[in-house]
Amino acid sequence: MDHKEIALELHKNSVVVDTHLDLAGEIYNRYMAGEKEVIKRNYLENFKKAGFNIIVSSLYIDDIFLPEMALRVALGQIRALLEDIETCDGEVVLVKTKKELNDAVNQNKIAIILSFEGLEPIGTDIGLLRIFYELGVRAAGLVWSRRNYVADGCHFSPAEEGQKGGLTKFGVEVVKKLEDMHMLIDVSHLNDEGFWDIVKFTKKPFIASHSCVRSIHDRMRNLTDDQIKIIAERNGVIGLNAYINIAGIKEGENPIVKLCDHIEYIVRLVGAEHIGYGFDLCNSYYESELKFKFQPHNSDGLKSHAETILLTEELLKRGISSEDVKLIIGGNFLRVFNEILL
Repeated sequence: MDHKEIALELHKNSVVVDTHLDLAGEIYNRYMAGEKEVIKRNYLENFKKAGFNIIVSSLYIDDIFLPEMALRVALGQIRALLEDIETCDGEVVLVKTKKELNDAVNQNKIAIILSFEGLEPIGTDIGLLRIFYELGVRAAGLVWSRRNYVADGCHFSPAEEGQKGGLTKFGVEVVKKLEDMHMLIDVSHLNDEGFWDIVKFTKKPFIASHSCVRSIHDRMRNLTDDQIKIIAERNGVIGLNAYINIAGIKEGENPIVKLCDHIEYIVRLVGAEHIGYGFDLCNSYYESELKFKFQPHNSDGLKSHAETILLTEELLKRGISSEDVKLIIGGNFLRVFNEILL
């Protein structure tokens, strides 16, 4: 078989995971505008083409809703996601346990895992974590690229600001509570100071759900070699971000090649066991936001999830083994989910 045939076979017979998609937020926006069946119309076909089994949906709160509306909007996003899943004829399910996750994979369904992208919805009330846990949230990105009561986020480019900080006192309490609750901690968007606080105050594996390599593209949103190494030492995983400005994809450059450069760098640095996919595909989300409706916005290095096959094909061409590719496209994140979830 040639590389394309092998790639198709791997995606057909292996677990495929994307650990970052603003799915709940997009569904919420579109439902508010009167649209329905968002997963079915915008995603399901492309998920199936690339054999996706697991999608991590973020709960992202836009600046305009902060601080007063953060909790309400997060709950609205969960409600909209649940309603939209009901329109998918049983092909898509929200999972809360590792048994439900593995059952969904074995039954060839698409499992959705909920994750915070910034803990603004809980404000300073750590007790709200229990409420969101009961609703199905199983992972937490502590911050988006801004400051909240838990920690400081990193900016996409240098910004004028005062003294930066790491985890707050409340933030230390939160990360310890997250570990106790078997919720996965996600350091994407966290600044460097906060990252090393996570290393100090936690014991279990943690992830960077949608980040790239700072040595390839020098952005604070990306990870240094030392950060990549410590994630690997903790048996965590990094999700490759396909956002053009984070991956550093220049105009006219082949995005598949550049994305695979990030993957290959991590494989050579710490091994194939610590890299996966967290694409952060945003074009469809931006289309759902009123402020972007009349401004075409292209941020995605992949046209859709279906193009994941092209990444796999390129990795095989570079000499990465089929066994390692199986880990990269989903096996690594499945390992971490099974270790952390109850």
